[in-house]
Amino acid sequence: MEWSFGDVLWTMVVFFFWFMAIWVFIAVFGDIFRRDDVSGWGKAGWILLIFVLPFLGVLIYVIARPKMTEQDRRMAQEAMERERRVSGYSTADEVAKLAALRDAGEISAQEYEEMKSRAMLEI
Repeated sequence: MEWSFGDVLWTMVVFFFWFMAIWVFIAVFGDIFRRDDVSGWGKAGWILLIFVLPFLGVLIYVIARPKMTEQDRRMAQEAMERERRVSGYSTADEVAKLAALRDAGEISAQEYEEMKSRAMLEI
């Protein structure tokens, strides 16, 4: 069988969309099992819906899911905290940078105090 450029291109597009569909299903299953605000029966219902009506079920889940739950906020905060620890971020460095900006006249004393208190809260 001889492949034309169109056949190769079409095969790549089909492969891409299958890969995307599998990735979306994995992400949705992970999200369903990770959520604390949905009961076990609720999770079972979502999984059943996704197995019975795969694409429609995922679409309904994405539309019905709240934008950001308290659990999502907590996980985002923990991820930022891990990144700070890995990157060597320290509050003392941040306050020193703010003091240098204040001394150079880049920010006012009031802005310095506000930013300093914000940096101290992020510990």
